[in-house]
Amino acid sequence: MKNLNKSTQKLISTIAVIFVLYLAMSIMQATGNLSSLMSGLLVPVCAYSLVAVALNLCVGYLGELSLGHAGFMCIGAFTSALFSKTFQGIIPDVPRFILALLLGTFFAALFGFLIAIPVLRLSGDYLAIVTLAFGEIIKNVINAIYVGVDSKGLHFTLKDMMSLGLEPGGTILINGPQGITGTPRQSNFTLAVLLLIIALIVTFNFVNSRTGRAVKAIRDNQIAAETVGLPITKYKLTAFTISAAIAGVGGVIYAHNINSLTATTNNFGYNMSIMILVYVVLGGIGNFSGSVVAAVVLTMLPELLRGLSNYRMLIYSIVLIGLMLFNWAPSILRFREEHGITSQAILGKLKKKKEVQ
Repeated sequence: MKNLNKSTQKLISTIAVIFVLYLAMSIMQATGNLSSLMSGLLVPVCAYSLVAVALNLCVGYLGELSLGHAGFMCIGAFTSALFSKTFQGIIPDVPRFILALLLGTFFAALFGFLIAIPVLRLSGDYLAIVTLAFGEIIKNVINAIYVGVDSKGLHFTLKDMMSLGLEPGGTILINGPQGITGTPRQSNFTLAVLLLIIALIVTFNFVNSRTGRAVKAIRDNQIAAETVGLPITKYKLTAFTISAAIAGVGGVIYAHNINSLTATTNNFGYNMSIMILVYVVLGGIGNFSGSVVAAVVLTMLPELLRGLSNYRMLIYSIVLIGLMLFNWAPSILRFREEHGITSQAILGKLKKKKEVQ
């Protein structure tokens, strides 16, 4: 451990903590010491953690405030759930889930890439408003779609279920506001933890790669980055697309953990976007480990305090205030100071590498 750099040590420590918590939860679940309600939260917690890590990549390292990651999560959830339900009984369970995972991740990344092209020309409040609007558009479009399948193939309409014109025995895949029902429940705690660890490895390696250092340089001083010849658009698109893809993975495991998938405000709308942002801010901007911890604590805490009845939300609010006051660090500035990262240092290294090449 002494020969490893700080970033690698932090990654290994984070994975070790996640593994210990996984073992503890698994043992409690196997011995019956974990309530059914808490057991039902294990996979969603991992899904929220994935989206929080994705948003932290966008906010903490790209330096862009996005409120549309619930939309990318929604895209990953519905595309994968639609695929799984359509091919249920046709493709075996394991290959079908792998394909659904790849499909959900791909479409989330694709929409992230397409949205980033015009959106990343904006900044600050304008970017936040546009991405928030994107998330709401995705949710409302899905709520207006009716899709069914019979011997004649797929049927699609934006009117109502009766307008599909399905043959007797046809299957409704997406039923408007009622969403998708009967999705195979193939997500489990082990798989969710494994995907979370993979996402952490990907993000840690990305931010410490040459591309990641360029992204941080652009975040610190875009004008200076342009002067040394960095392709600003390319690096921004790369970071935003990876962020959207990870959020899509969170949507996939969330969709395959419930029987009925609906695009509501609490699941994929404004409320979810704000909650994910809360995880990022309270865990520390630029701190992936903190995002995971904040997601776990703030998701589990209300259920742990459920027995306190009227005092539950009061204690929850006090904990939120306490986290904001004492656990917000490291912020972007403190993160750079801790790791010795400044815009001048990053740009100097990139310039030297470019001269060598």
